[in-house]
Parts: sequence; C-alpha cells; structure tokens
Amino acid sequence: MTDSPSPSPLTASAAAEVAQLSRLPAVLRPHRNLLRYYVLTSLLAGPGFPIALLIQYFRFHTLHYDLDAEGITVRWGILFRREVSLTYARIQDIHLSSNLIERWLGLAKVQVQTASGNAAAEITIEGLQAFEAMRDFLYTKMQGARDRTLHPATSDASAGTEDALASTLREVAAEVRALRLGLGSAPAVTPAPAPEKTNG
Repeated sequence: MTDSPSPSPLTASAAAEVAQLSRLPAVLRPHRNLLRYYVLTSLLAGPGFPIALLIQYFRFHTLHYDLDAEGITVRWGILFRREVSLTYARIQDIHLSSNLIERWLGLAKVQVQTASGNAAAEITIEGLQAFEAMRDFLYTKMQGARDRTLHPATSDASAGTEDALASTLREVAAEVRALRLGLGSAPAVTPAPAPEKTNG
C-alpha cells in the first residue's frame, strides 16, 4: 500500500532530525519506532519469526545515513556490510510511501530514484520521523546540483583566460579589417590583351 502520508506535527526527535539536516556533514540514525515496525513485520514470518527479527534487529542497529555536501550514503549490516552512495546530481525523483503500520508509528519511506532504468528505488530512507523535511532537503540539493551543472560558476582563472581569448580575437579581427582595406584601395590590375595570331 503506497500513498502519501499526511503531514504530522513535529515531535522532539523529528525537530532534532530537521536541525541536523541543516548542518552538513550530518549522520542520521533511524527512530526507535522503526524497530517496533520491524518487530511487527517479523511476526508475519510465522515460524521464521526469530530469524527475521534477528536480521531486522541488526539492520536497525547498524543503519545510518551520512549526508554531506556532495550526496547521501546509506550503511547497514554486520556480517554482510552494505553501503550505497548517491550524489545529489544523480537523483531523478523522490517518493514518500507508508503503509498503515508506518503511519500509525509516524514513519514513512523516502524512496530516491535515479535514471539507471531500474524501476526500484536506488536508496530507501526509512525510520525518520522528519521524512517530509528529508524529502524537501533532497529536492533542494538535487535542484542545486542541476543548477551547478547547467550554469557552472566561472572562476577567476577561467575569466582571465576568456579575457585573453577575447583580446586575441579582437586583434585578429583588426588585422583582417586592415587587409581588406588594403586590398580595396590597391589599383586594379587589368590583364594584358593576348597577342593576335596572324596567318603567315
């Protein structure tokens, strides 16, 4: 069941997450409600409940999100350590989704997609109560990264190079103009008539 969760007032932990998002680099940990969600979903495993719960327990305790000026990195796992890094410039779309239990716990998943052609999300950020703030933060960073690639800021060195190139082009244009004027004012040379052939 995927639908957009309704906005909720910020709790103290969500406010702390929002404050941490404003400072980069930031390391975010999931809210303890994510562990409750994992326990409830592990119950669906039936007889495999203890194994599913153990896997989800270790995932919860090792899961963290590193945000810096370039992108986001998600890390989790003990035996099989996983790490997914994504730059803001590669982000194509961001979705929020939550099921009934997640909404009851005040959680939602932020699904980040790229242009890789894969239908599934490249990164899924779960366990944050400030999920709307995370979505807005990622949209802002994604737009900023696109603006930088479309309109790169020129540095002083490149501005100096452009000035030198412009002055060189002006000199070449002046020389071409002088050559054109010199050719226009030169006396016209008429070709000598060909000698007539006589039959002799």
